[in-house]
Amino acid sequence: MPSIRREQPDDAEAVARVHVRGWQAGYAGIMPDEVLNRLNPVAWAQRRRALGTADPDHPFTTLLAEEHGTLVGFATFGPYRNNQDRGDLDPAYGEVVSLYVTPENWGDGTARALFAAARTGLRESGWTEYRLWVLADNDRARRFYERAGLSPDGERSTYPVPLSGGRPAIGLVELRYTGRLDGS
Repeated sequence: MPSIRREQPDDAEAVARVHVRGWQAGYAGIMPDEVLNRLNPVAWAQRRRALGTADPDHPFTTLLAEEHGTLVGFATFGPYRNNQDRGDLDPAYGEVVSLYVTPENWGDGTARALFAAARTGLRESGWTEYRLWVLADNDRARRFYERAGLSPDGERSTYPVPLSGGRPAIGLVELRYTGRLDGS
């Protein structure tokens, strides 16, 4: 099993690499190849640094899973984002904002360990209910969350995916899943 720890400022590049690889493998066949092929871990790392994701005062916490000193996954959680807007937080609910694991670690328990740690973090922060968004076409992720006890609550959103060449963005349907943290 991997060891789990909180993100530190010098983890930005490794987290971005896992994030990009997770998108490229997990969203293959869901998002256009042109979008997945242009993902840039350097730019994503810079965005993490700019957002201050490793800052202890940041409203969201990112936990990392490591095996033999190598980052193999991460999960981010915190207060629920109304309309998925980090500037509009609803403290009544927790949210798992992201969960990504390197494709080589799919099915080995890393995602389960990270998700359990994120739920523990949400519970320790005082939340009894939590939510997350998942692409409707991401059957693998939906099965994972359903096995973990979450279920769709009927809320839907459209995730805009920008295309190159001035073409209009495409919209991918997302479903909101909910769960309880108090065992009921």
